[in-house]
Amino acid sequence: MELNDARLIKADPQTVWAAILTPEVLKECIPGCESMTGSPQDGFEAVVVQKVGPVKARFTGLVQLSDMVEGQSLTISGEGKGGPAGFAKGGAKVRLDPEEGGTRLSYDVTASVGGKLAQLGSRLIDGFARKMADDFFERFQAAVEGPQEDDQPPEAGDENAPKKGWFKRIIG
Repeated sequence: MELNDARLIKADPQTVWAAILTPEVLKECIPGCESMTGSPQDGFEAVVVQKVGPVKARFTGLVQLSDMVEGQSLTISGEGKGGPAGFAKGGAKVRLDPEEGGTRLSYDVTASVGGKLAQLGSRLIDGFARKMADDFFERFQAAVEGPQEDDQPPEAGDENAPKKGWFKRIIG
């Protein structure tokens, strides 16, 4: 599965770069991520729980950052093992280009699966991978930019949910 897309993030390239190297930001942006430890230099270990069609699995795996050109581009690659469910691996080539009003974040995503997951069919897997990539970059954009005027306040009882734009506020 391959996916190409771009987003305009209302922050300067250095802010976006700092966010994409921060494990706390990555953890909050990866759907289903329960934990993430490590560093950009050594890689990250992550635990992610996902349900793909009828198959629900806890994936443990590694996320590596490579081909880093500070403030401009990097490659994020990862592989996770989900026990009997199989494995998933993929990556994203990410480019940051300064643009009026912020930074254009462009990405090219690839993903593949094996084991029981591969038996679900390519249409289901491709749709799931596309949704995961879209969710990740949407959450990333929200974490960096902060709330927009049309955003609703968090629902009552959701005090522990991270606030949108929290990363930009802590470095700003």
